[in-house]
Amino acid sequence: MAAATPHPAPATAQATAPARATAPAPGTRPALLLVGHGMVGQRYLEALAELGATATHRITVLCEEPRPAYDRVHLTSYFSGSTPEDLSLTPASFMAEHGISLHLDDPAESIDREARTVTSRSGQVFPFDVLVLATGSYPFVPPVPGKDAPGCFVYRTIEDLLAIEEYAKTRTTGAVVGGGLLGLEAAGALKGLGLATRVVEFAPRLMPVQVDEGGGAALLRTIENMGLTVHTGVGTQEVLTGEDGSVSGMRLSDGSSVGTDLVVFSAGVRPRDQLARDSGLTVGERGGISVDARCRTSDPHVYAIGECALASDGRVYGLVAPGYEMAETAAADLLGREKEFTGADLSTKLKLLGVDVASFGDAHGATIGSLDVVYSDSRSGVYKKVVVSAEGVLLGGVLVGDADSYGLLRPLTGSVPPVTPEQLVLPAGAGAPVALGPASLPDGAVICSCHNVTKKAITAHSTVPEVKKCTKAGTGCGSCLKVIAQLMPPAADKGLCDCFSFTRAELYEIVRTLRVTSYEELLDSHGRQEARGGEGCEVCKPTVASIIASLAPTLGASGYVLDGEQAALQDTNDHFLANLQRNGSYSVVPRIPGGEITPDKLIVIGEVARDFGLYTKITGGQRIDLFGAAIDQLPLIWARLVEAGFESGHAYGKALRTVKSCVGRTWCRYGVQDSVRMAIDLELRYRGLRAPHKLKSAVSGCARECAEAQSKDFGIIATASGWNLYVGGNGGATPRHADLLAQDLSDAELVRLIDRFLMFYIRTADRLERTSTWLDRLEGGLAHLRDVIVHDSLGLCTELESLMADHVAHYRDEWAETLDDPERLRRFVSFVNAPGAPDPSVKFVPERGQVKPDLTVLTLEPLGGTR
Repeated sequence: MAAATPHPAPATAQATAPARATAPAPGTRPALLLVGHGMVGQRYLEALAELGATATHRITVLCEEPRPAYDRVHLTSYFSGSTPEDLSLTPASFMAEHGISLHLDDPAESIDREARTVTSRSGQVFPFDVLVLATGSYPFVPPVPGKDAPGCFVYRTIEDLLAIEEYAKTRTTGAVVGGGLLGLEAAGALKGLGLATRVVEFAPRLMPVQVDEGGGAALLRTIENMGLTVHTGVGTQEVLTGEDGSVSGMRLSDGSSVGTDLVVFSAGVRPRDQLARDSGLTVGERGGISVDARCRTSDPHVYAIGECALASDGRVYGLVAPGYEMAETAAADLLGREKEFTGADLSTKLKLLGVDVASFGDAHGATIGSLDVVYSDSRSGVYKKVVVSAEGVLLGGVLVGDADSYGLLRPLTGSVPPVTPEQLVLPAGAGAPVALGPASLPDGAVICSCHNVTKKAITAHSTVPEVKKCTKAGTGCGSCLKVIAQLMPPAADKGLCDCFSFTRAELYEIVRTLRVTSYEELLDSHGRQEARGGEGCEVCKPTVASIIASLAPTLGASGYVLDGEQAALQDTNDHFLANLQRNGSYSVVPRIPGGEITPDKLIVIGEVARDFGLYTKITGGQRIDLFGAAIDQLPLIWARLVEAGFESGHAYGKALRTVKSCVGRTWCRYGVQDSVRMAIDLELRYRGLRAPHKLKSAVSGCARECAEAQSKDFGIIATASGWNLYVGGNGGATPRHADLLAQDLSDAELVRLIDRFLMFYIRTADRLERTSTWLDRLEGGLAHLRDVIVHDSLGLCTELESLMADHVAHYRDEWAETLDDPERLRRFVSFVNAPGAPDPSVKFVPERGQVKPDLTVLTLEPLGGTR
């Protein structure tokens, strides 16, 4: 277990006069010793290799950890399945190729500057002509009683994570001291380990360095909605312990106490400068090894880079991008190249607990005369602020909940953007269209701040892999990848896959016009020459299956997705008309139109769940999910549900999921229309409609918007005169407010426009493209969509309505059809050669009165040679 013991307190040392630099003996290569092999240390070695210095110097690296450099920025991804090997930044052959001697688990203990040697923990003495200190930082642990008790940890290395993971196996609660970047990552890790988690932050808001009060409030609401408890404006006074001496709680500065089994300290870091202090190098008053603009210390033989260094502008930089720039500067200076480090951009973009957070430039508006332009939506947890000067120059900003625009806004900092400040923060659909894209950035704009790569350098290449290889842009934190992709020239081949040179929209037109009813026929007649006669691929098969299913009534084809050839084309979930879960079991999701259900039907669901031992969960889509069904149980479960009047909820397909509703005017004193009736009508009309991606909808009975219609693919809000129709919303990983398409519609007008909208989307969208992305990509955007489906500018509306009428007239419930056909039921077995035999790997354990999968989520394997 990793105890939370901070680095020893720095001792004061009198700086000595710098030693005179002398050249190595004739005929020998200078000895370069790198102390520290973290992200910055590895970048320094790469810079040396790029400049040819690995051929002119004998390079030795002392590494404190038992493994080579790894990606600390994405350290928390270990808890979501990444292995230490996945996180490694050191290619297996790198050291050997460049003749570098790497000593793992053997940190430097002392520096003898006069003799120009370093002694390591193993007792080895390493001579140097050039010494580079990249010792990084150490976690600050507040000097509170109990900080060293069993159950206290820091969150800095893979070894720390392994120790936390092991200790948490027998614990139920955890607390994180510190609500900054790393603290929130640690909180997410504890939550992912199944611990009830709380965060204690001394400042009045979370992430006080990066975000302002408004951004902190938005972040707080979102994190609390995830089930975490947050204490702000209080500090930790004492770690309480139980009879066995291990952590049992914390006492806070407001006098309260909280129980916890585990404490992670993430209260900031301090420069690791003890080696420098002890050797007499000049250090800053508040820590950090003093360096000049070329990263040289007070000794001409010694450089310092990264978090251990106090830069020439008086700052210690704790971000990876400045560390990389310092590494490149020190490498260049070694070879006499002109390069200086005088400061760095502190902009950052992260995803913390699933929430996008970004800040750039003068995020807090410290510039005299600056103005704030703010958009805040507390309901959706979105907060956006840009800081501008009186002349309109973009100075900085804060983004919480939606940071998609970070990649464009950060490079524009210091210039007057081509659109108004309001358009920079308003969501799509809430204001005038924003004509802002990567093309509007100047050539000198820095797109990748991790590696200081400009737009001009990026656009000299034609593919993202080429950009990564030649410029390293996109290989750091990754926040610039979206902009890099947008800067690439359009691919000459826009085909769906290696089997078809046509796009999905073009294939849809081919199938509809030529009335193609099978994948084999389409592949042999319109596939690429080399693909004809083949079996196709996993991209085009489900895509064509979806197209044929959506057009089946018009084509005269079977609409049942598991008939004949169609069965082999389907995605995994469609194979058994159920969603595959992580332990190999399946979920059952009956349709509950509009969220309305009778007591008798509720009882049936309860009885089915009880009799088959299923886990039950009420979803955000106003229906009930039943988890844990074996393949052979699915027909038995559905036989009872269908008999009770239920239908498939199509949770497994790219189709309509739900149409949520509030209770509307029938019960609510604010309601102005019958939202429940409308939601039921719409869900029954569009049930089973196959599309490029899943579809979600909602109907709110008044402007209070309790059904959250503006976050749906198509949403309806009642008005005193009828209905307003919104389209293109998304409440998922990339939230987008829906756009108002038409207002004050009658029932018939509303249904007609939705028919047209859905069929135009199905006709023109790309594979796996949500309506939100499709609408943003659609040339002409909302205005063009309105012209097509409201004003019929293309003359398509009659055809679109006819296609929907065909779907409605020919709808059949897939599970009812399955149960009526013994041949179709034959597929529902765990083992073809042993029908009726259960899958022994599907196991469950009890939890909170129900069951959950019996899984080993993370496995801790002993590491050879580690403590």
